[in-house]
Amino acid sequence: MNHWTTYPLLVHPFNPEFVSRAGITRFAEAAEAAGFDGIGFTDHPAPSQKWLSAGGHDALDPFVALTLVAAVTERLRLIPNILVLPYRNPFLVAKAAATLDALSEGRFVLSVATGYLRGEYRALGVDFEQRNVLFDEALSVLRGVWSEDEYAFEGTGFVASAVSANPKPVHVPIWIGGNSALTRRRVAAHGDGWNPFPATATLAQTSRTVPLDGLDDLAPMLQHLWRHVDEAGRDRATIDVAFTTGLPGPADDDFEPTAHLESLDRMAAMGVTWNSVSVPGDSLAHAIEALDRYGSEVIAHGSP
Repeated sequence: MNHWTTYPLLVHPFNPEFVSRAGITRFAEAAEAAGFDGIGFTDHPAPSQKWLSAGGHDALDPFVALTLVAAVTERLRLIPNILVLPYRNPFLVAKAAATLDALSEGRFVLSVATGYLRGEYRALGVDFEQRNVLFDEALSVLRGVWSEDEYAFEGTGFVASAVSANPKPVHVPIWIGGNSALTRRRVAAHGDGWNPFPATATLAQTSRTVPLDGLDDLAPMLQHLWRHVDEAGRDRATIDVAFTTGLPGPADDDFEPTAHLESLDRMAAMGVTWNSVSVPGDSLAHAIEALDRYGSEVIAHGSP
């Protein structure tokens, strides 16, 4: 089982400790030392103040932040969590991803989804109602321009004729985020991983997604995914799945390492390959303490 954590810049207003070179460096180095395999950064380039005030969070640009992480670590996989693919022209995404993959020596994972904030779509000049069309076009462009010279594609609002973009990555894994059946069909057909979003019924309604409240909810969704993977003639072992135990985390008073280890065994049996671990964002010291605790009490005792 691989373990990753999303950088805890997850509140508004943000703690300035987390928006600095020193803060990101200390956090990334601590995560790697604790045995974590990856780190994620969220993507919110233009959130509304209303959303921020209602429980949203500030964010750094994930490509820029992950470039710093790449420079100060040797092993961590670099995983935006998640990049809203329709926000950007897909050729710009392809270039940024290929560049970061080259500079990190193959450690970049492009985790993408359609997003749900209408106001952010409006601010970026992108049609919210076209998000699924734009998403599927972008997937085609990414695979095409990474593998072909003189690549041609006519999309919504752009036309590419004989485009060659270098460097071309050997392989950037594409994880697709989201809880819908459509997402799982996309993963089975085109993706290297599924990155669903844990969501209670209330949160699911707010974020326009399908409820996913723990491993019992995940199980039938995985059965659906594997059925489509099999129908596509693909090997299940080549598809990553990222989820979380849903148990109290390493900063909680009722954190139980044994329960996490048992849950991780269950997750592995279901086909989950990446365990997402939440750490607190109230202070950098508290976040690093949680990383260290999870590393020593769970990661160090798990299956290799």
